[in-house]
Amino acid sequence: MSEVYAARRARLHDQCAAAGSAAALVSRPANVRYLCGAAPPGAVLLLGPAQDVLVASETPSWGVGPGSHPDDLRLLVLPGPDGDPAVAAADLAAADGADSLAVEEHDLTVARHRRLGSTAPGLCLADLGRAVEQLRLVKDDEEISCMRIAGELADQALGELLESILVGRTERHLALELERRLVDHGADGPGFPTVVAAGPNAGRPGHLPTDRRVEEGDFLTIRLGADYRGYRCQVGRTFVIGPSPADWQVELYDVVFAAQRAGRESLLPGTGYRDVDRVTRQVLDAAGYGEALEARMGHGVGLEIDEDPRLAASAMGKLDACVPVTVEPGVHLPGRGGVRIDDTLVVRPEADGGPELLTITTKELLAL
Repeated sequence: MSEVYAARRARLHDQCAAAGSAAALVSRPANVRYLCGAAPPGAVLLLGPAQDVLVASETPSWGVGPGSHPDDLRLLVLPGPDGDPAVAAADLAAADGADSLAVEEHDLTVARHRRLGSTAPGLCLADLGRAVEQLRLVKDDEEISCMRIAGELADQALGELLESILVGRTERHLALELERRLVDHGADGPGFPTVVAAGPNAGRPGHLPTDRRVEEGDFLTIRLGADYRGYRCQVGRTFVIGPSPADWQVELYDVVFAAQRAGRESLLPGTGYRDVDRVTRQVLDAAGYGEALEARMGHGVGLEIDEDPRLAASAMGKLDACVPVTVEPGVHLPGRGGVRIDDTLVVRPEADGGPELLTITTKELLAL
């Protein structure tokens, strides 16, 4: 893998050189990990004119012994916990003769940016922008393999939970059990805080589990993800508790399912981000749920659960092959509940079979 990380850094070096920056400072944790394979808390990566240096306050998990980290990446561990790795990296860049330094302004605080400027006044600070995030858009085979396993772990944990007794248990209890099952099956942890939403909470965006107990007749929405070797995958399903769903529940579920299917089928190279949102949204809008919809119908996923691209009406750009995204329409009816259906898919051309589904838990409306 060291060759992979070196190639990624080389691409960023080329971009910086083309933009006129002699060095770059990467501080966003997911970006640091993408470029060197490890990201201790607070660590930064300096792509310098003479050397690439990972600057950290603690030793990365791959250690410091011979052969334990990439030969072309120097590791600098600060002697105490009070030092700022970003400031130390700026000092190194200046010492190596750099006259400019591109930084991730969207990640740095104003105070930290000012410290960089005052510590190395000879450096001209420029904005690196979201250059690394753009490099991360298209995933290689190893990245997709990790996400595929993360999807399998999430599906497995969810499937096991559905075989247990749910009535009378709290949202919070079910969420904790799902996260335990993820770890038991080999996940490094949950990919994001698990959502369990019952009854009037079902389908509500951003819901955090409460002590509300699952009751007969409820919609039950579950959204979870696994973290496997740093890569995440997301699945979300809605079920009905009891022997059979009510007519209004079937009707609402069918509409959301049709919208989600339209979004999934549109995930082909060359499709506009906004077009995925449009074909998903128009199904729900035509059914009269336009005012209940969220601002976007999906997003990219990888080292972060929510990353580029954004599948929204205002989004610019087109999908490339090997870009993993979610399609996750939902409708919430205040006081009654609602439906969400989430899948993670990899964009593939039709010649390769079309979009690859990473989360395969059934989307049939199950009465549990």
